Amino acid sequence: MANLPPGNAITDGRALLRYSLPLDVPEIRKVQKEVEAISDNLRAKRWGAMAKQAKKAAKQLSLQSPSILAATPPDQVAIAEPLIRRIQTELEQLATAIENKDKEQTWNERRASLNLIGELEEVMVGDVPFEIPAEYSDLPQLRGRATIELTTTQGPMTVVVDGYNAPLTAGNFVDLVQRGFYDGLPFTRADESFVLQAGDPPGPADGFIDPKTKTARVIPLEIRVDGDDAPLYGELLENLGLFNALPALPFSAYGTLGMARPDNDVNRGSSQFFWFLFEPEMTPAGLNLIDGRYAAFGYTIAGQEILKDLTQADKIISARVVAGAENLVQPSR
Repeated sequence: MANLPPGNAITDGRALLRYSLPLDVPEIRKVQKEVEAISDNLRAKRWGAMAKQAKKAAKQLSLQSPSILAATPPDQVAIAEPLIRRIQTELEQLATAIENKDKEQTWNERRASLNLIGELEEVMVGDVPFEIPAEYSDLPQLRGRATIELTTTQGPMTVVVDGYNAPLTAGNFVDLVQRGFYDGLPFTRADESFVLQAGDPPGPADGFIDPKTKTARVIPLEIRVDGDDAPLYGELLENLGLFNALPALPFSAYGTLGMARPDNDVNRGSSQFFWFLFEPEMTPAGLNLIDGRYAAFGYTIAGQEILKDLTQADKIISARVVAGAENLVQPSR
């Protein structure tokens, strides 16, 4: 079942991360959608409509908690139960902010509620629900998500990389972050309103050379189509006849992370990656010629404002995994 909702393209990275989870549990999705829909009414200050939405979300969560827990992996129920209680408390605080007609507090409580709902949904998914093809068993895999803080010469930013939809691409990135590979590397491409690229090491190599094998590590093109059970590997979506297919991780948010690769070989990504500087007026979502041709593997969730200031005169000072490091699985051979 497709997770991304119909209508206008989503341009918020956190929302895209929630919708891209491989989770088909309508009970929690209904709670999520009610809370997300508050934003439109908030902009118009339709307080009565927002009060109904907050009440409906809280009622749905209360009534459907047993079904939500039943859909949670047994070993994750002990984590899910307190999360549900925290969401209930947050929804009460959201209702109070709406009742007080406090726009800023309503926005903050809505965001806090959605962050907890996204956390619960990740717990409900558990492990990545598919197996990586055996031919890629020599590559690191991210079996879940990881949060990375990058410090640059223009300031810090935070990104979330997604192993539910791009386990090889995200796994490679997290592995290189943990190796300190990106520390001190410059930005090598800075095209205003298009892309910002980094990850090219000094010397003749244009990617990561594995110190054990002395060979370049290469990552195949990896794209999961929204609604599919597993990613597709090694082919542009257009070459597969999937001209209108929407990736589960679309390039529709400012600061989407994408895997760079040579123009003539979709399966030779390595260490270089880019931020897509999405501008809806110039590159409408779904019409940017990037979706289906490059692998997106995460979103910038904080510090997006510095992306426009970074140039080839800047560099990544450091990159650190601050959450989700335990989801990285190294190859057995």
